[in-house]
Parts: sequence; structure tokens; C-alpha cells
Amino acid sequence: MALRFGTDGVRARADTVLTESVVRALGRAAAGQLGADVVVIGHDTRASGEALSRALAEGFLEGGVEVRQLGMAPTPAVAHAAAVDGIAGAVVSGSHNPWTDNGVKLFAAGGHKLDDAAQVELQASWDETPGLDASGRAMPEPVSDDRWAEAVASSVDAGALVGLALVVDCAHGAMSTVAPVVLERLGAEVTVLNATPDGRNINHLCGSMHPEGLQQAVVDAGADAGLAFDGDGDRVVAVGADGALLDGDHLLAASGIDLHERGLLADDTVVGTVMANLGLRRAFGACGISFHETAVGDRYVLEALEANGWTLGGEQSGHLIFRHLATTGDGLLAGIQALDAARRRGRTLGAWTTELVVKAPQVLRAVAVEGSGEMVVEAMADDIATAVDLLGDEGRVVVRPSGTESVVRVMVEALDAELARRLADELCVAAQRTAGRDAGSPQG
Repeated sequence: MALRFGTDGVRARADTVLTESVVRALGRAAAGQLGADVVVIGHDTRASGEALSRALAEGFLEGGVEVRQLGMAPTPAVAHAAAVDGIAGAVVSGSHNPWTDNGVKLFAAGGHKLDDAAQVELQASWDETPGLDASGRAMPEPVSDDRWAEAVASSVDAGALVGLALVVDCAHGAMSTVAPVVLERLGAEVTVLNATPDGRNINHLCGSMHPEGLQQAVVDAGADAGLAFDGDGDRVVAVGADGALLDGDHLLAASGIDLHERGLLADDTVVGTVMANLGLRRAFGACGISFHETAVGDRYVLEALEANGWTLGGEQSGHLIFRHLATTGDGLLAGIQALDAARRRGRTLGAWTTELVVKAPQVLRAVAVEGSGEMVVEAMADDIATAVDLLGDEGRVVVRPSGTESVVRVMVEALDAELARRLADELCVAAQRTAGRDAGSPQG
């Protein structure tokens, strides 16, 4: 197979690269690798989702694994079902990508994403599995499963959000039918945006990757806050009452400090990635909270949480994992936890978290590459070292190949915003020179 697993499963152009035959073969290969004889499958709202979900189910059935279909469901709902029932899980989703892409995320028995070793083993098995034609066998009908929504709502006190005015952007994705209902159940007054999926509008100029519309809507409505999910609902960003964007760093600070103050944060430690802003690290340090750093990818965050028995971790992108409540990133859970923490303090989410996290200027870029992003990064070693030496203790540099796209990502963080921009531009030129492609484009 030409497709390779990245940091969050496999993702590609639907119907031309990620075909039904290819996905069927993946299901057949995964049937013997996930440690369960039952798998629960869900998909997001993309036009290709239902057909690819059926193909994946056929592959699992060919491998002797019983299939339960949830139909359209958020990724955390599938992971929750797998965790509660001790079975495997699979989600057909392109996450925050446009509707033309799709992908497959896999959960081993108990609802945990595969570690590197298991993923390498599955990749080898998939590579050896030929494309499979449709079997024509009958598929199980989708079943309704409200347990995840119930668990999220029950994670805070009844009425925790009473009187709170919220604007919610569902990205025309898998959260469209559930997030507003749960938030209203908790007492919030909810204005809903982008919750009419048509198969092609998922993530289009909306959701967590395009929060501009939500920012304006929060201000126009005079709302207390806003939440924006991505297409499959495993990440969230928020908006303050003044329209300011609150990313995963702000939400992680809110929940980390709240759990710490309540004595619920194991070892007084929060897990984050190399992309976490210096302002977040300083906020935790000021409260006596240790920050444990991992590579980018929520599965690496979860591995650190599991290995050490820690409670909370997350990414700047908005993937937050509450290990005592979930096995994967959950946008709705993360949003509710942060809103509840602010509300118990008599504060709005935006005012509180922007006081907690004073962001250091951070510049993000991406450079398109062909072939190995790892080789490009290795060839840039001297350029990276020069930038690191120049910044010293007053900034950070991260240059890494993307785990899901053919790009090299550049992050420069410095107390001096102009210096951060200049170094990021210089590193993009170095990457361009090495890769032989156009210079980097700004990233959100």
C-alpha cells in the first residue's frame, strides 16, 4: 500500500487514493491487530464517509471481527464506546481537513490509539494485504449510543452552565447534532453556527481551523464565550467575550490549574507537546505545576499520561485528554471543563485564561516538500542550531515533518516578535532550499 500511517491514523484524498478497496484491506489487516473480536465504527459527515465506513466494516468482517456501526458519530463517542465495552474502535474521518479528504483512526481494545510499535506492525500487515472487492454481505444497522453524551454531561454538576450565553460552531461536522443538546442540558443559552452538514461543507471556512466567524458572532451576540470544534469533534478552540481566540494552551491552563487547586492533578503534572507556548509553561510554573513535554500528537500525550498515571494533557491545537474521564481528545468535554472551571470562579473564560497565559509571540510556518520531510529537517540541522543559539533562553525553535501532510512545520517563539518572524522566515528559506519547493505559508 502507498498510504502510510501518520500521527493520527491514515489520511488522504478520498475516492482516488483512499478508495473503498484500500480501506477494506485496512480493515482486514487491522482485524488481527487490535486485540478484540468486536469493533465499533463511526464516521463524520463527509460525502465519502458512509461508503468508506461500510468498506472498513467489510474488511473487519472478512477478518472475523464482529462489527457494531454507530453511523455518524464524533471520534470521542466511538472511543468511549470502545473503552466502556472493552472492544476496538475505528473512525472514518478526515478530521480538520476539507471534505475531499478522508481517513481512518483506529483504537485498540479499550479505546486507546495504537502506539508506534503496534502501528508499524499494522502497517506491515496492511502493506501485504491486497485490495479487496466488496463482499456483498449484509451490514449491521447503525445503533444509537447515548452513553458518551451522558458521560460528558455528567462530568460537571447539573446546571453548571445555567445562564451562560454561548455561541457554538459545529464545523458542519460530527458535533452538529450533539454538542448544542449537551450544552443546553447543562443550562447554557446556545446560539448554533454551522450545524447543517451536506457532505461537502465540513470544516469549510468554519470550525476550529477557521474561527473568525465565531469570533465575530460572539461579539455581535454579546455572548460570554464561544466554542469551535473540528469535523470529528476531538478538538476545540474557544473565544472570549471580547472575540479573542483561546487555543488549547488557554484551555489546558484553565483545566490544569483548576484540577491542581482541587487536589485532583496527579503528581501536580500536566503533559503537553513541543508546540506549547512559553506563556503556558510559565503559568504552570507559577502555580507549582510541572510540565512534561512530548512530541506532537495526542497519542504521544496519552502515552505519557498512561505511563505515569497522570491526569491531564493536551495540545495547542485543541486536543485535550482528561485521562480520568476519556481515552482520547474530546472537544466537547474539554470545552465544558474549562467553562465550568471559569464559572466556579465567577469569571468569564476569556478574561480568566488570558490572565493565566500571557503568550510569547509565536510564528508558525509550513513548507511543502516532496519525499521525506525527515531528511529535509536533518539537512537543516546547522540552520536550526544557529537560530537556537541566537534565542538562548528567551525563545524556542521547533522544526519537524508533519505527521499528516507533506510539509515541514516551522515554529519560532521569542519574546521579541520581530525576531521570531525573521528567524521563521530564514528557516523557511532554508527548508525551501533543501526541499526545492516554494517558501512556507503562514499557519494558524
